[in-house]
Amino acid sequence: MYSIIETVSTLAIPFIVLMVLLYGYYKGVRVYEVFVEGAGEGIKISVRILPYLLAMLLAIGVFRYSGAMEIFIYVIKYPARLMGIPPEIIPLVLMRPLSGSGALGVLSETLKVYGPDSFVGRVASTMMGSTETIFYTIAVYFGAVGIRNIRHVLPAALLADLAGVIASVLVCRLVFGG
Repeated sequence: MYSIIETVSTLAIPFIVLMVLLYGYYKGVRVYEVFVEGAGEGIKISVRILPYLLAMLLAIGVFRYSGAMEIFIYVIKYPARLMGIPPEIIPLVLMRPLSGSGALGVLSETLKVYGPDSFVGRVASTMMGSTETIFYTIAVYFGAVGIRNIRHVLPAALLADLAGVIASVLVCRLVFGG
């Protein structure tokens, strides 16, 4: 069974690319020209979102290196424990909405310390797939299209993130015990 999954995984991306090319050709689309045009637009969008991305990365750096993150972790560690959230994943809970790469670093450290098959490792891994980089997404995508008033997006996104964290803990408890 493992070899079948490995073979399908290896062939999936080339198959999808080939199917898109063949479908485009079938529909009479000038595939190469459309690809080049899309790549050009992608570069323009990248240049347009760069200031928002830099501002977000600066804010994350200030939050982490000023000590504010450690203070915040200390404050919410005990209420999290009362809700059944392992205190060991609090740094990941805080970093995930801010930065995907920062969260990946925290996850890596968590897995190194507690192990991937521990309850903490499983919750952290599940949480990475169940939550989003909220502030990054809002800053980059809303900034790119010029939306200044995010209204209810942030509270709704933070609530969805909390639901992802709680669901990760509950699912891991149900599936793996702990």
